[in-house]
Amino acid sequence: MRGDIAPGGIFPDYDLTDHTKTRRKLSELQGNDPMILILARGHYCPKDHQQHLELAAAYPKIAVAYTQIVTISTDNIVETREFRNSVGAQWTFLSDSGRKVQKDLDIQEYTDPDHDPMVPHTLVLKPGLVIHSVYNGYWFWGRPSVFELWRDLREATREIRPDWDLGCPGLRAAWEAGDRSRFYPDPDVVQTRALPSARRRATRGPIRGN
Repeated sequence: MRGDIAPGGIFPDYDLTDHTKTRRKLSELQGNDPMILILARGHYCPKDHQQHLELAAAYPKIAVAYTQIVTISTDNIVETREFRNSVGAQWTFLSDSGRKVQKDLDIQEYTDPDHDPMVPHTLVLKPGLVIHSVYNGYWFWGRPSVFELWRDLREATREIRPDWDLGCPGLRAAWEAGDRSRFYPDPDVVQTRALPSARRRATRGPIRGN
């Protein structure tokens, strides 16, 4: 893995094609939320399936915590769609069949020349694609459990959400004065969560953690 892909660094804002054949940038998919990013081998790997099945089961909790998930693999579009469907995932899968990410991050799994995948990694990113934690999943036990992700996301969310502790000095006064800039959701913009994603990102304020 490239040396700058470490806690505190900025993950590259890759622009790839998703399972619906739409071009998507990671920053667009992340918005103002924390994000779990999985760099996967792909549909052929049983370890990837197990990891994704666990995440799919936990997805209702991840969603209510205003946290995004994105999976990138070296599968083509058809395989990407089949992989997503086979694990019951509700989040975006991106295809990197051209190995752009693999080459740029220097994570070619050279021990598998037949499939030529990426060495699987899982990252927790704070808003702005800031890296909070990185897990190397070449061996399955190197991948984070849901409980480890919960720990990481608790730490990351505590850092980025001013209203993490409502007892912090000044928060009550700000609320009572009508200042919602340090809170989410702002009652005036709650309805924007039902808008299409691109429009919503233009109107939403800081995200509140759960």
